[in-house]
Amino acid sequence: MSDRVLVTGGAGFIGSHTCVALGEAGIPFAILDNFSNAHRGVIDRLERIIGFRPSVFDGDIRDRALLDRVFADGGFGSVIHFAGLKAVGESVEKPVEYYDTNFVGTLRLVEAMRASSCRTLVFSSSATVYRASTIMPLHEDSALAATSPYGRSKLMVEEFLRDVGVADPQWRIALLRYFNPVGAHSSGLIGEDPRGIPNNLMPYIGQVATGRLPRLKVFGGDYPTIDGTGVRDYIHVVDLAEGHLAAMERLKGRPGCLTLNLGTGRGTSVLQMIHAFEAASGRAIPYEIVDRRAGDLAEYWADPSLAQRELGWQARLTLEDMCADAWRWQSRQPER
Repeated sequence: MSDRVLVTGGAGFIGSHTCVALGEAGIPFAILDNFSNAHRGVIDRLERIIGFRPSVFDGDIRDRALLDRVFADGGFGSVIHFAGLKAVGESVEKPVEYYDTNFVGTLRLVEAMRASSCRTLVFSSSATVYRASTIMPLHEDSALAATSPYGRSKLMVEEFLRDVGVADPQWRIALLRYFNPVGAHSSGLIGEDPRGIPNNLMPYIGQVATGRLPRLKVFGGDYPTIDGTGVRDYIHVVDLAEGHLAAMERLKGRPGCLTLNLGTGRGTSVLQMIHAFEAASGRAIPYEIVDRRAGDLAEYWADPSLAQRELGWQARLTLEDMCADAWRWQSRQPER
């Protein structure tokens, strides 16, 4: 089996950091991305970090003819699959687009992989597949029941991939559920750079710190948490990238389907994150506490112990690292 890896969505936030990890590990790879939520300049920045220019296939995972050409040309032995739409709120407004891209896109990818005899897949899933009322921390066997089209599309893909693995035991599949990726590469060259108003907390805080946005809205200040604001499991994107490589390595000796949480096992509140970012940036972060959003939970955090046992992996970077790296990245970004 070839060592070469295809990274779908490899120009995106998590994908680009995983490409760095692959490059630094000496693992050959190529990127497939349609750049719908990524900037083409990321490829130049990847080249600066890893010392060579990665091969890029420009296109959409729903394009089966393209996928067949990619696999025919690439000689890939495995795929790390990030490509997809990822905004919970947007998915409520655009369910057709989310099911088409996330589920149908994965179906087309698996068809092309099967046709080329590539049967090792690491899938970027999400903690949104868990039932909202589940007791914390979340274990891999916690109850599942996604509450948004985004989460349901991820859950549908998980169920589909499990069925694929049952039908053909040659498949080696890892379903990685992760929580709140933040931070950036320590070089400051790549990080989270969403188009438009950010949906996630860290890039929003960063844009407030640089003055691109006037203030942060904190949704809910009366939760039963340490300071009344929501608590989440934030994980540094570099740790997360290394988790994908560890999962891919584990699959070499483990046929079947492996489901794992990738998180820190610790919760951080919104106000704790704001204060940590203020310390890292030396900037005040204006904020206002507003009403809760429907569907938000007081706490949401992982039990990552199974990943530690199965992969020998655990998150090592701290909240201070997350904020310092995110600020280094954010403070270097031009106005768009």
